[in-house]
Amino acid sequence: MFSYRHGFHAGNHADVLKHMVLVQLLEHMLKKDKPFWVVDTHAGGGLYDLASNYAVKSGEAEDGITSLWEHRKDKAAPQAIKDLIAQIALCNDGDALRWYPGSPQIAAQMLREGDHLRLFELHPTEIKLLEGHFASVKRGVSIQCADGFTSLRGCLPPPPRRGLVHIDPPYELKEDYRRVLQTVKEALTKFPTGTYAIWYPEVARRESQQLPGQLKRLAAELPKVDWLHATLRVKAAEPGGKGLFGSGMFIINPPWTLYDQLADALPWLVETIGQDEHAAYTLEAQQS
Repeated sequence: MFSYRHGFHAGNHADVLKHMVLVQLLEHMLKKDKPFWVVDTHAGGGLYDLASNYAVKSGEAEDGITSLWEHRKDKAAPQAIKDLIAQIALCNDGDALRWYPGSPQIAAQMLREGDHLRLFELHPTEIKLLEGHFASVKRGVSIQCADGFTSLRGCLPPPPRRGLVHIDPPYELKEDYRRVLQTVKEALTKFPTGTYAIWYPEVARRESQQLPGQLKRLAAELPKVDWLHATLRVKAAEPGGKGLFGSGMFIINPPWTLYDQLADALPWLVETIGQDEHAAYTLEAQQS
């Protein structure tokens, strides 16, 4: 269960979608003066070196953030793309792209004094990297070596009654899909007004294909719960059903501004980082 290392995949097309949405969610929450918490159930190492052996061996960033980085000065790029690139630029010097921030680093860059970041990571190597990365941070960040699925319940509701929960497991195990559903269901009973951002891979696996529908049905069981579902597919599925050809973000209680932001950005991403004629996006939402 500890074979997954995100360093192989850092900055790929799935990260682009995931972190573009994350930045927009945080931007919206920052518009109010009231503090809030961000809880990351599967935090990873925090910051990734795109020149490392992991990243170079996979080459996945080449078809993700590296392609996007070339448009960093494109004034015609959608605002959500500009916002994401701006956060990545904070981790790099000048025009060189060396470092890619994971969700903990992006959140840490954006949060204010008084906001709080709760990070959970179970992988023995990743937790050491995460703790080392934030070693100099004395306030506003809590790190725990623990299972984020089970630990989330103890964080909710957050004291300020405002919060964003980021759920991003590796889905190496089929059980992860079931645990996502169970975790979200339990979390909503404790903190129904929270915003939940759930990432999932588009792979040739039945559990992956069923997850969005299961999340929609879960949301429908609760009163006044809105949702938004976005996917980005960059290529056709490989013969034999192996490999990641796209990914999705399912947002529960999204900000009302998110749909229009993604409606602008997703077609642009299809044109910019799509790899073949099967590249496509979907965007749907439900308001109670």
